[in-house]
Amino acid sequence: MADSTEGDTDLYLLVPALIALLAGLMIHSFIIGVNVTNWWKGRPVTPVDHIVTSLGISRMFAQCVITVFLFVIRLLSNLNSNVPLAIGAVYIFFLYANVWLTSLLSIVFCLKISNFHSRLFLYLRGMIAHRTVYFIVAAVLLSALNCLMPIFTAITDWMRSGTYNTTIPDQCIEYTNTKYAYSYAIGASIPLIFYCISSFLLFTSLYHHTRKMKMSNNLSINLETYYSVMKFISFTFIYSTIYFFGHFISVTFYFIYCISLNWLYIVLNILPVLHSSYLIYKTAKLRSKMYKVFQNVMYSFFKRENSETRENI
Repeated sequence: MADSTEGDTDLYLLVPALIALLAGLMIHSFIIGVNVTNWWKGRPVTPVDHIVTSLGISRMFAQCVITVFLFVIRLLSNLNSNVPLAIGAVYIFFLYANVWLTSLLSIVFCLKISNFHSRLFLYLRGMIAHRTVYFIVAAVLLSALNCLMPIFTAITDWMRSGTYNTTIPDQCIEYTNTKYAYSYAIGASIPLIFYCISSFLLFTSLYHHTRKMKMSNNLSINLETYYSVMKFISFTFIYSTIYFFGHFISVTFYFIYCISLNWLYIVLNILPVLHSSYLIYKTAKLRSKMYKVFQNVMYSFFKRENSETRENI
């Protein structure tokens, strides 16, 4: 009876997971398509565009993986299979990539927008601006390293115990040690620290700059752009904090209390969709492209309705 209830719960989770997946595919693929099209046509592509494109790819694949994971759990709930473990490892990789790339985006924004003029700051601004692709590759490699370390530790523990049963209940028995939860906390907290430092520096710089401009009593100065960036920093900070602690809670419940919070994974993967949507709204190039797409869709819809009305008449 308990198994039936758990299966029904997983089945109910598939509907919001599919809705979130469709929304995520539309938003993330739009960002990727716009930036890749600009690059393909020879238009100028900024370091921020490179990071945003990579971020969209990691978020899109993470959402696809977690949806597939729910289907696999539903289909293989009564079978001994390594598939759920493999899918979980792939999801952790894209999770780390998302966190590292978000931190890299914050660092680039800080170096590009803030008005610090120290030698170290100017050196970092020039270095990262011309080597953004290398830093993206480094973020991906660090994500793979953070993902592979607990996997190798798990394989070593299985070999020592002499068992290789990977059903979910047996995994809970094998993973009662809290070192796996600590592994996630350490691996994800490092990029989060970089993100917090860069966001704090950027917010502080913008705050002091807007304060000086207000004190100058110059009415010709428009502060809306600065306020817009500060709102984006605050929104991204809230998103990153919830994303980090939400996954930490889910990992802790799974490895320590043997409880799988599948619903929490769905909620956490809606957050990147919201952040990417806000990123489109705040980026003039993406916003204008989205407006054109929406305008073309509405034009095609009304044109089709008018043609059908004429045929009926």
